Amino acid sequence: MQVKRALLKLSGEALAGPAGSGLDGETLTRIASDVAEASRQGFQIAIVVGGGNFFRGVQGLTRGLSRNTGDSIGMLGTVMNALALEHAIESAGVQARAMSAIAMPALCESYARRRAIDHLRNGKVVVLGGGTGNPWFTTDTGAALRAAELECDVLLKGTNVDGVYDSDPRKNPGARRFDRLTHDEAISRDLKVMDTAAFALARDSGLSIVVFSLHAPGAICRALRGEGPQTLVTPA
Repeated sequence: MQVKRALLKLSGEALAGPAGSGLDGETLTRIASDVAEASRQGFQIAIVVGGGNFFRGVQGLTRGLSRNTGDSIGMLGTVMNALALEHAIESAGVQARAMSAIAMPALCESYARRRAIDHLRNGKVVVLGGGTGNPWFTTDTGAALRAAELECDVLLKGTNVDGVYDSDPRKNPGARRFDRLTHDEAISRDLKVMDTAAFALARDSGLSIVVFSLHAPGAICRALRGEGPQTLVTPA
């Protein structure tokens, strides 16, 4: 693939580091440095970040909260992560703009498609918080939506493993990694790397997804260049 503009999906847990919750400074700095380097190499980068390191919406169901309320709290967590990433990327020497699907003008810009595209064209990394701005939608689905809206060439899904496997490689040493899949195959196999709605939206918008491991330094640039172990998930 020839990639100029990409959307990177980061889970909240990816920013938590070894602690598993909250923000880990070393992990945040490493990921921000990789993003900044990708920007310096000429890639236009948007990021959708989750909030599971602070609160996951479905957790609210076990704590006496409705799904609507739990998801709203989770969306606030994504904005916290977006603000942290914005600061870390700018500390790495590249301009960044946090934008939220939920209006928070005292903290960051409200998301607007044309404004986000202008930022990308001007060399800024756009960090998108607030999910879709609605409950019941995961940040994976939000990432597919924003990648389609922003006319990205690819959606990068950074994970803890180096691609999509037929079973959990952390539990099954014999798990097989797929080099390439279609969105329909990922849906029919019920592969859990992204939710079904995200795969369906990416399929319908003609968007390819690259699944790769975030752990190695420089992993984002390698994924953008199609290097290293990864899984490419395509519309057909």
